[in-house]
Amino acid sequence: MEVIEQMEDWKKRYADWQDDRSASAGNDRDPQPGSPAGVLDDVGDSYPFVKNRRAPFSPARRALPMLNLALISSSGAYIDGTDPFDTTTAAGDFSFREIPSQIEPEDLRFAARGYNPAAVEADSNSLLPLARLFEFESNGIIGQLNPVFWSFAGFIPDAAKLVEEMAPRLVERVERYEVQAALLIPASRLCHQSVSLIARALEQAEIPTMTLGVVQDVVESVRPPRAALYEGELGSVAGLPNWPEHQRRVLDEALRLIEPMDQPGIRKLVVQLESQVEAARGER
Repeated sequence: MEVIEQMEDWKKRYADWQDDRSASAGNDRDPQPGSPAGVLDDVGDSYPFVKNRRAPFSPARRALPMLNLALISSSGAYIDGTDPFDTTTAAGDFSFREIPSQIEPEDLRFAARGYNPAAVEADSNSLLPLARLFEFESNGIIGQLNPVFWSFAGFIPDAAKLVEEMAPRLVERVERYEVQAALLIPASRLCHQSVSLIARALEQAEIPTMTLGVVQDVVESVRPPRAALYEGELGSVAGLPNWPEHQRRVLDEALRLIEPMDQPGIRKLVVQLESQVEAARGER
């Protein structure tokens, strides 16, 4: 099964979109890196999101408390002092970073494009929930968090190049660590497409995945194998910043869907209902 169904058709739609953007230069331009203007509409309404009809699927072969879980983030996280991601290229940056999971939050920087980085800069767990996942490891909810996680800058309009060039290299690295499941977390609207495509590539390699998301139409269009949706916010898809209980609830509910799902699907999380009640009571 293809990661992008009808690839040639998508490439044509993408080329047409590029031509239209060139013809209307200045009317639908990319936002500046990290600009709030890019939060809700990072590529414009005319962007040709990938449309898939089916999804690959690999069943979980172990229970969640026995899994080596990998984290893959499209937040553009990189280690302070190393080269950042390129947030200026039209097609996107097709590199990724392999970062120790035990890294201190203050040693991380974020190359934000298409989303407002305010939340992740206030609390990295809002997009990169390492502290929460280590809690899950110590509590026996997951077997272990993989010793490294993978980060890339998910603002990648050229989905074909992502699938043909970046995805195989990333899948190869994940396989080397004998990862048994992967949690993928997007940052922006376009990131939902990017991580969903990576999830499809991983499942083709027989690695079960869970894609957490807050943008329903993009997830439904791209069709990652497993997806958990809730009414969250771009830039803090793993839970609101400095609200550990909200983050725990989002992640716990999403991760517990990996094992029982026996076919591709998108599930709605109930976390937002409980969180709204807590917020109304002033509980945080």
